[in-house]
Amino acid sequence: MAVDGEADTDRSKTPDKCQIYEILQWSCDPAKEIESQSDPNTVQCYPLPRIFRICPGRPAIEITRFVNIDPQSGQAEIPPENINILPKAKPWWDIVRYPIPPRSNDDRKL
Repeated sequence: MAVDGEADTDRSKTPDKCQIYEILQWSCDPAKEIESQSDPNTVQCYPLPRIFRICPGRPAIEITRFVNIDPQSGQAEIPPENINILPKAKPWWDIVRYPIPPRSNDDRKL
C-alpha cells in the first residue's frame, strides 16, 4: 500500500523514520440463507484493513481512522491536518490490567 501526505508535511513535526504498515483482517459470518445459495455451509467474509504508524522506540499506533483510502486504487493518504493529531500510545508494560473477579457457580452454568 502506498501512502501519500507524509512527504508533503513539515518533517520537524513528525518523527523521523516512522513507517506506515497495513494489516488486513477479515470478518466472517455464516452466510444467511439466500435463494441462489445452494451450499448451507458458505461463509461470507469482508476485509477490514487496519493501518498502523510505527516509529523506532515507540509503540505502534493504529491510525486507520485518520487515513483517507481510495477504494478504487487502494491508495492511502494521511491528510496534513491529521499528521500532528495522531493518538498517543503506551507500551504494553505500561497498561494497567485489573484482576477479573472469580465467577460464581451459577454464572458457570450459563
